[in-house]
Amino acid sequence: MSEQSEILRSALPIARSIAVLPGLLVSQIAAGEVVERPASVVKELVENALDAGARTLRVMLDAGGVKRMAVTDDGCGIPADELPLALARHATSKIRSLAELEAVHTLGFRGEALAAIASVAQLSITSRTAAAPHASSIDAHTGVCKPAAGAAGTTVEVRELYCNTPARRKFLKSESVELGYCLEALRRAALARPDVTISVSHLGRAILHWKASDAATRISNILGESFAGAHLSLEERAGALRLRGLVGLPVISRARADQQYFFVNGRVVRDKVLAHAVRAAYEDVLHGGRYPAFALFLELPPQAVDVNVHPAKTEVRFRDAHAIHQCVFHALARALARGAGEITPATAGGHAAQVNADSMPGGRASLRAPSGAIGARTSTQGRFWQSASSSVRAAAAAQPLAQYDLLFGQRPAPPAVEQANPVDGLEAEKRANLSSGAQTAPATVAGDDVYPLGFALGQLHGIYILAQNTHGLVLVDMHAAHERILYEQLKVALAARAVEAQTLLIPHSMPVNAVEMAVAEENRALLAELGFDVAPQSPTALAVRAVPALLKEAELDALVRAVLHDLDQWGGSRALTEHQHELLSTLACHHAVRANRRLSLDEMNALLRRMEVTGRANQCNHGRPTWYQLSLTDLDRLFLRGQ
Repeated sequence: MSEQSEILRSALPIARSIAVLPGLLVSQIAAGEVVERPASVVKELVENALDAGARTLRVMLDAGGVKRMAVTDDGCGIPADELPLALARHATSKIRSLAELEAVHTLGFRGEALAAIASVAQLSITSRTAAAPHASSIDAHTGVCKPAAGAAGTTVEVRELYCNTPARRKFLKSESVELGYCLEALRRAALARPDVTISVSHLGRAILHWKASDAATRISNILGESFAGAHLSLEERAGALRLRGLVGLPVISRARADQQYFFVNGRVVRDKVLAHAVRAAYEDVLHGGRYPAFALFLELPPQAVDVNVHPAKTEVRFRDAHAIHQCVFHALARALARGAGEITPATAGGHAAQVNADSMPGGRASLRAPSGAIGARTSTQGRFWQSASSSVRAAAAAQPLAQYDLLFGQRPAPPAVEQANPVDGLEAEKRANLSSGAQTAPATVAGDDVYPLGFALGQLHGIYILAQNTHGLVLVDMHAAHERILYEQLKVALAARAVEAQTLLIPHSMPVNAVEMAVAEENRALLAELGFDVAPQSPTALAVRAVPALLKEAELDALVRAVLHDLDQWGGSRALTEHQHELLSTLACHHAVRANRRLSLDEMNALLRRMEVTGRANQCNHGRPTWYQLSLTDLDRLFLRGQ
């Protein structure tokens, strides 16, 4: 014990008198927060250039920015007599008072970045204002200011980062990794300011160039072809708030959150409130650990957001976080709902589906074909059944939905019948023909959009349904489609607290472990809300007496175990609030029609009809597409007909 006390005593600092730290040491301590790696330096220098009104930026890097980095702009420049002040701590031209700090319009305002960088690297500044006869240069180490050659604007050069703090340099990654971080910082700046031309070179070789353009073009250029072909535009206002940008469709979700960019008044930020709002908006269409891609710009009065939270200036604090959350959530939810009203068919040639959101009113997605692609996209937008008149929809859907109920053992809610003008005799005759069994004869629907998904021709490998509609060939993933149908039915039933339970004639006994038994006993009331009646039968077995009627044909052991696992993972009290969508998705997935199940034509057509009256039926619960369209033009092109 005495030995341990001696060790602890020796580790304590020797008592010293209080003294003011040297200025250089203060700057080096501050640099630990501001200059984390070369990318941090690039970010600070680029922000200063943008604040100076730059329209063109040239960024030069060597060894990932560790050996050298230089940022040249064509901004307003710094007068020669102010160059020494630019290197002083807490010296800035951007704010003068607390009132200006609380209404910051610039990216920088703390006045410490250049001083912090100069304390851990060799820094020099060359600058010239438009009125000056020549440029002036200052070396941060010597403080000597002298005339120099240079155009109007500023060049800040940083060499040998962490040259005087070698311990910090050891924590840097490889050259390629640090270069990647630098390029990511530049991408964020390029997204924030599409009106600025930015060129990047490494070791004297040009690697990136973004010319000044509109926001949509810049975002598409940076986020890539897949995003450019499958996104929705968004622009909404709520009082003083304005939210704009582009959001990716669920079909191009990613395994990592590496294409998520949020800007507040032009400043890239990381904020839990905004991140949660985005997750909440996508949770109904994206599960399974997938992440959406987006670039969103929130504009609000500077007084409504505090940007002076951290020296790195990537964190903010909203005065009314709840209002911001609701604004972002509802705007994204509406945009995704609009996108769900359009079908986005893909190609037979292995190309990804491309969607042009800008060509449709309200951000709806339409199809476009890349030049020279085999199996190009259909030129006709595949619209859901909303395009038909309401009375035709209701009459035409009723009989096939009854078939769905009969064939799949479900109880789908009947479609709402809306008042509409009477249909003419021809439309009534078509409906009569369809209802009398013509649903198995695709040729009878030529020119009729009552059934957008057409009529089944057969099955492919027990996985896909092949159907013919007025535009050509439709390919349907039957499991993904059925999963979405069940999910929407469960969601509606749970919201109404009316999940119908199906009592089993003979209770089903299933073996469970101790954890599953405890979860089942703790969450009996919650399970009952979901339509389950589960009770202990013995210390190692559960008796399942009832299941949701929608899932009565599911494999019970797997279904119940999956639900118990979800409840254990999320906690029963939160399962129907924070994780409702994931839980219902688990239920739907376990009963959706599986691969290699042979369906009759009537069963396939019943599934198609149910898809046409189900919201968001163009994608499954995990964001995957449920069906694709090949037009007759596409098929002709594949077989070189007419060429």
